[in-house]
Amino acid sequence: MREREGRVTVEVPEQDGEGIGESVFFNPVQELNRDLTVAAIRAVRERVEERDGHPVETYLDATAATGIRGVRAAANGFDATLCDVDEAAVERCRENLARNDLEGEVLHRDANAVMHERQFDIVDLDPFGTPIPFVDAALRSAGRMLAVTATDLAPLCGAHFESGVRSYSAVPRNTEYHSEMGVRVLLGALVRTAARYDIAAWPALTHATDHYVRTYLDLERGARAADDAIGELGYVHHCQQCLYRESERGLIAHPPEECPKCGQHLQTAGPLWLGATQDTDFLERVRRQVDDRMGTAEEGRELLETLADELDVATHYDQHRLTKRWGESAVAMEDFLDALREAGHKASRTHYGGTTFKTTADVSEIRAAILGD
Repeated sequence: MREREGRVTVEVPEQDGEGIGESVFFNPVQELNRDLTVAAIRAVRERVEERDGHPVETYLDATAATGIRGVRAAANGFDATLCDVDEAAVERCRENLARNDLEGEVLHRDANAVMHERQFDIVDLDPFGTPIPFVDAALRSAGRMLAVTATDLAPLCGAHFESGVRSYSAVPRNTEYHSEMGVRVLLGALVRTAARYDIAAWPALTHATDHYVRTYLDLERGARAADDAIGELGYVHHCQQCLYRESERGLIAHPPEECPKCGQHLQTAGPLWLGATQDTDFLERVRRQVDDRMGTAEEGRELLETLADELDVATHYDQHRLTKRWGESAVAMEDFLDALREAGHKASRTHYGGTTFKTTADVSEIRAAILGD
């Protein structure tokens, strides 16, 4: 069947569900991901040319499948290389470039081998499942930016604990902020991997949407910069009883002996990325590059606006989870956030869900602001 996205039309296999099938993988649910990718690589090109006067030309779709990412990059003026180890995928990539009268290089090779041999301005990893097997090579190959998708949210967020530990060399915990746990476990693993090569990987745009995590990393070379990035790693200590949590920077965890609010045992997750997950200047550049030909333009702009307003703290709360625990009824989110602000705390919505929020208040201060305790 044919799919129209942005400026291109591509042939994709008919599949039931979210890209599940025996043929070449294609996930229609990730159209927002791909639309934002186009806007993001345009924004990278604009920013680098403005700041450095250097062109950003080469783009690698490292695990191309149908080639839709690489085809869309080529349609936006990039020198695109599409790579896949599967012969059927390679043929599909060639057909989709030709269908749109576009030039592009198609490689029937292992992506890791290609990335070890060559450099590209932008490397895009969007494999099925964890990206970790490709990350070492990708970080050596990417010159300006590395874009990464992870679809194994259950291991990332701690629902599949052992798998998460194996893949990401971290302890994930299954909490009510599970999507953000996944974001920060992934970023922590990427930053640690980059540091091995004296590269600092700084998140420029990150979101968790529709059961995947997507991040765009600015790459800065040098041991000192890599050390600075490592300094943004640490741990979250979380109480499953009262939902108190606190974060701690550093590579060695020092968890409190008990929850300071209710006295229960605290669970520790990490090492995680505790730093900013967005670059607000880059978010604005990406927002300007979203155009109305994109099928998810409105959704994309709303997401970027929410990300720009999101507080830079390491975890979020869910109002419904809190009020249920307190035996109280939920209220309108704006009223809830206004009560926190009136009590002197910062508060914002998050992109993780309609009832989720971030705040500088701890759980007892939230309760006091809302219930007057």
